[in-house]
Amino acid sequence: MTDHDHHHPLRPLLGNWLWERGRIGLRWLRCADGALGFDEGRKAQFADEPPIRVPLTAEAAAGAGPATTGGAAPAAAAPWPAVHESGIVRFLRAAQLGRAEDAGSPAEVARAVHDCVDLGLWAAYQAEALRSRARWALEPMFDDEIAAAVAEDVRRLYVPMRAQLAMYDWAVVHGLPGPLLTSDTPFVDWRVRGRPPMPFVSLPLGPYCLLVGSPSKRASRAATVVWQQASAMGPFKDHNTHIVEGARRWIVATTDAQLLGVQPRFAPPEPPADADAAPG
Repeated sequence: MTDHDHHHPLRPLLGNWLWERGRIGLRWLRCADGALGFDEGRKAQFADEPPIRVPLTAEAAAGAGPATTGGAAPAAAAPWPAVHESGIVRFLRAAQLGRAEDAGSPAEVARAVHDCVDLGLWAAYQAEALRSRARWALEPMFDDEIAAAVAEDVRRLYVPMRAQLAMYDWAVVHGLPGPLLTSDTPFVDWRVRGRPPMPFVSLPLGPYCLLVGSPSKRASRAATVVWQQASAMGPFKDHNTHIVEGARRWIVATTDAQLLGVQPRFAPPEPPADADAAPG
């Protein structure tokens, strides 16, 4: 896959942040230096980091295949996450509008939620994969051995988490009163990052809607996705704080004002004044 054809795995999740009034594109901030930009079109070209792909399926874990870097997986394996993008797009549009009847059949909604969760987990393990690769690169190992070790490290943490989330109850919380940010690390585990910890996880689906998962008392996975109208931010009031704290490469918002509000966190410090410089 060439750079021109690069398709970032998270691109399907960014559709509801598209600005379509006169100019079509996405407002974004680069975490490296706090620079703001407007990315023309629908391709999210600012999301250009090479993705590390470690399949988290039980079959992949049993086979213990290596991690792959870049846009494509080896020919013998399907890319992961393998998502139905058209189903995600339909689901996200319905979530932003708060119209459950437009999201598809219960099976189609369940598949879209499953795909969104896989994309969230993929984004969540990128930092761990990079740290793991940096550690193993110090060892006298071949590249394929390093890739296999990285995959093992990622799977050790995230295969159990994926299995746990498969048993969660999921809800689409829509109509939130405050606009949400998203980033290259949109999955928020409130069980770990909440202050205090709270028993749920979330993934932003649009500026005013969240996918929220919580532990289920059911013994079966066949739980219908619930749609909930929000009247206040409630327990999600710190969502944007967690998104900003977890972002590694970029943040997306609906307005420049939102990005300007968090820009100081990422802008490089001003150089110290030269004590010998002549006063102006």
